[in-house]
Amino acid sequence: MWLVALALRRPYTFIVMAMLIILFSVVTISDMGTDILPDIDIPVISIAWNYTGISPEEMEQRVTFNFERALTTTVNDIEHIESLSLNGISITKVFFHTGANIAGATAQVTAISQTMLRSMPIGTTPPLIMRYSASNVPILWESLSSDTMTEEDLFDQGVNFLRTGLVTVQGAQLPYPYGGKQPAVMVDIDPAKLYALGLSATDVSTALGNQNLILPSGSAKIGDREYTILLNSSPHLVDSFNDLPIKSVNGRTVYIGDVGHVRYGSLPQTSMSHLDGKKGALQPVLKSTGASTLDIVSRITKTMETLRTTLPTALNVTPMFDQSVFVRAAVNGVIRESLIAAILTGVMILLFLGSWRSTLIVMVSIPLSVLTSIIVLSWFDQTLNLMTLVVWP
Repeated sequence: MWLVALALRRPYTFIVMAMLIILFSVVTISDMGTDILPDIDIPVISIAWNYTGISPEEMEQRVTFNFERALTTTVNDIEHIESLSLNGISITKVFFHTGANIAGATAQVTAISQTMLRSMPIGTTPPLIMRYSASNVPILWESLSSDTMTEEDLFDQGVNFLRTGLVTVQGAQLPYPYGGKQPAVMVDIDPAKLYALGLSATDVSTALGNQNLILPSGSAKIGDREYTILLNSSPHLVDSFNDLPIKSVNGRTVYIGDVGHVRYGSLPQTSMSHLDGKKGALQPVLKSTGASTLDIVSRITKTMETLRTTLPTALNVTPMFDQSVFVRAAVNGVIRESLIAAILTGVMILLFLGSWRSTLIVMVSIPLSVLTSIIVLSWFDQTLNLMTLVVWP
């Protein structure tokens, strides 16, 4: 009752406090992120090793096991480790204790990964190291399709133009597109011709590696001028690869075109995307930790308006999924329910007490309490999401 008595003695003080709450809440809401779920900070780091062609058993014995042992002796605050060995892939998840310094742990994992790379089987590529976050989910899917462009062209447009144009959006993360075909120079070898000449695929690979080179050559000073010397033995045209010699067999030089054919093609397709029955590509857009879904989608929409002018007219970029629609509907639903609750509460008080003054006090106090809770949430670095909004009504 002391609070009520204080309010009656100093009414103007509480009126000013109410005005300050409204002002602070407006600033707070404009700065707070709006998302579908709160940020879930799980102290986990994932490390993915890749060595194409090796079996899961060999991957476990030669890569996964040795890497796990190295982690336990060089990385601090490890709670437990989970690993999965597949055909040519090893995925290790390192779980840390609560309160661990994840930035420092990431640096330690990166350092030991580079050290272990020298003891891995020859041909093992450096691992992909990333921090896991349960809230890092796709918030937008952009579909790429065309009536005239090939799947290679769609993938190329997605990786080199659409992705690079959107990657500058603050808070957005863009992995490689799904579907399409990744362009590559392919060597189609005829095994029968290789066998007849006593050659192997390794000889072809060695010939390509030895003759497709760009080497530093320095410069030459002639008179009062200095010229840069270029030694580039890399063919400028794909068909020129067919003219590269492999080795001499029985006094005859065997070229790559004699045992196969080099063409501009694509890597084996591992994913496929369809839009209205037509093959295409799908570009996901993820949000980084702490970013707002509504802000990211709004920035991407503005960026796409400019980006469309630089893309080919035959390329159709269509949004397939937009999480901001659901987030915005959830926020609007909570606001609507809060207003209905305030109105119904005021009507009930007016009917039973018959006092306009009491009704006005209740209808004002409910929005003020909600705005105060928003300010308190912002102090604890929380966002406006379904978890925090569900208690408002």
